[in-house]
Formats: sequence, structure tokens, C-alpha cells
Amino acid sequence: MPAMVQNEVLVRGAGIVGMSTALALSRLGLGVLLQGVAEPAPAVQDVRAYALNAASVRLLTTLKVWDALPPDARTAVLDMRIEGDGAADGGSAGGGVLEFSAWTQGVSELAWIVDAAALETALRSAVRFAPHITVLAPEQPAPAVVLQVLAEGKTSRTRSDLGVQWTRHAYGHQGLAARLTTSVPHVGVARQWFRSPDVLALLPMDQPQPGQGYGLVWSVPEQRAQALMALNDDEFGAALMQATAGVAGELRLASARMQWPLALAQASAVHGPGWVLLGDAAHVVHPLAGQGLNLGLADVQALAQVLQHRQNAEAWRSVGDERLLARYARLRWAPTRAMAQLTDGLLHLFASPGPAARVLRNRGLDVVQRLGPLKKLLVGRALGG
Repeated sequence: MPAMVQNEVLVRGAGIVGMSTALALSRLGLGVLLQGVAEPAPAVQDVRAYALNAASVRLLTTLKVWDALPPDARTAVLDMRIEGDGAADGGSAGGGVLEFSAWTQGVSELAWIVDAAALETALRSAVRFAPHITVLAPEQPAPAVVLQVLAEGKTSRTRSDLGVQWTRHAYGHQGLAARLTTSVPHVGVARQWFRSPDVLALLPMDQPQPGQGYGLVWSVPEQRAQALMALNDDEFGAALMQATAGVAGELRLASARMQWPLALAQASAVHGPGWVLLGDAAHVVHPLAGQGLNLGLADVQALAQVLQHRQNAEAWRSVGDERLLARYARLRWAPTRAMAQLTDGLLHLFASPGPAARVLRNRGLDVVQRLGPLKKLLVGRALGG
């Protein structure tokens, strides 16, 4: 039996970020209480899919989770094609096409598309067998600990109890997600359309059909979202075909549809004496860049890095030391702020219906397409490098 370890950390949160945090901190030999892990309702199909960068994959590999995923639950993105709203008119608005290739960028893949349910299952299995982790039921009273890690998501109750202000700006858009099949192989190509006023992404997946599946993420104004949700499956498929001009093959729904409100949000503070915020409890960005979970997993890596340094050089500090946690906050401030500004700026640029903005955004895509060093820099940022 493993040696008994005093519980020093309480992780509140049942999701991917919370379980990853528990695993990462337990690897440091810390006693971790994990509260809120519950089995998903089997009757509800989870249609979420995440785009993970190389940094996130490295973390999940270290946690012994990545290699435990079923082969069809992760699909490599080899190429990416982004179109503005100038491509459909023969280029009169500046063309508006931007393409990335793993081969030209000198990497094995640009990203991985991962089934959310499979990732959560692999994490739960890892938690079950990890030393130093004790799982508490969601409402089970937790004993006193030195550090509370809040990874409860954007509606975190504990964050509110601590008096942390939550600034939220609603976009007036809904995110729509579903699983699709296509008549032609996806060949590892992710496709995205930026148009006024919507953003549509097709993420290549080997589910529900090997080589011919997509995860759909579609950001649309609320009224349009309600209209799309009211369509029957054939009508929704027809709307998809119109939006994509058939370039991804004949698209058919292969799941239920889900929707959620989109917003930009930020906590007024992400740390304090004995507590720290991670993931959506700390920050929420628009999903158009597919970086929300990557930001959360980068939070996990940064916190583990800070606590690892404490063990190596400042063992006299407690894991809840406010100055220690301030280092975590400094590490994460610039990356999260930059991503929030980027996604917010892109959304407003591409949501603007004005002709001048249309020309600007499409020509901007063309400029990036022609400038190899800038493309490489953008890919490096997206990969988490």
C-alpha cells in the first residue's frame, strides 16, 4: 500500500482541468482531495470536441492519460484552411483565404481533435488509480487544507463565496455543436469560415465514422441559433451545405445538437492566500480559436511548475503561500490576456457587416497567407510553443 500522505490540496471541479490538476499535483507527492467527480449521465450524448495543442498533449502524456485514449478518440490535424467572406465572390473583397500545413511548418501535426467524453473517461480512470488522490462526493464536507484549487468552471460558486468579481461580456451569440459525417474523407483538414456575422468550424474526427467525421462548432447570433436549432435534421444539413458550399462533401447530422451562450469573461483575481483559480473559473474566451481548454491546461502546467520549484528551492513555504501563488498568476496573466484580446478582436472584426471591414479582414488573411515568417509565428503560438 502507498504511504499515507497528509492532504494539503483540495481541488474543486469535476472537469478536465480539475482532474488534470489533481493528477499533476499528486505526481509531486502532494496529498490531494478531488471534489466533484461524477459519472456522466449515460442517456446524454456528449458532442463536444476539443482542439488540443502540442503543449496540452505533452501535459496529458506526462499524466499517463494521452496514450490511454482510444485511437478513434483523437485525430491529427494535418492542414487547416480558413476562409473569410471574400473567397466566395471570386476575390473581389481581397480573396480571404489562409492555409496552414503541418508539413510546411515542420511539425508532425498542427493540433489534435479529441473527443471530450473519451478524454474525461481516461482522466477518471487515471484519477482512480493515482496515489495520493482521495475523491470526495460533490456535496461531501471537505476537511481543512492548505490550498484550494478552484476549477469549477465559469459558474464557480466558491469563487463567488471568496468575493472575487466576475466580469462577463455577452456576445449575443450562441455556440452550436454537433457531430457530422461527410461523403468524402476529411484527410486531416480542419476548415473554418469567418463571415459576418457567424464563424463556422469543421474539426476532423474519426468518430462517428473513421476518416469521415467532423465535430461542428458554429457561432451564430442568438436569433439565428434558435432558428437553426428548430430545423429538422435534413433542413439543418441543408443549412450546413449552404454555409460550406459543399467543399467538405455532403454533410449529415450524426448526433443531437447542443447550444450554449458565448461570452468573454475574466475573474478580478486568480489567487489569494490559500486559493487559486484555474480554467474557466478564471477566464473564458470565444471558441473561434479553439484555445479555451488549452488555456486551462496551461494553467495546470504553470501551477505544477510553481509548486515543483517550491519543492526544489523553497520547501519552507506552504503550498498556499500567497507570494508563491502570485508567481502562478504572473505566469498566466500575459498569455490569457493576449488570447482574450485576440479572440475578441477577431470576432468583432469578422462580425462587422460594413464593406470597409469586409475588405480589411479578407485582405488581412491574404497578407498572412503570403508572409511565411508570420504564419510560422502564428502556428508556434497556437501549438503552445
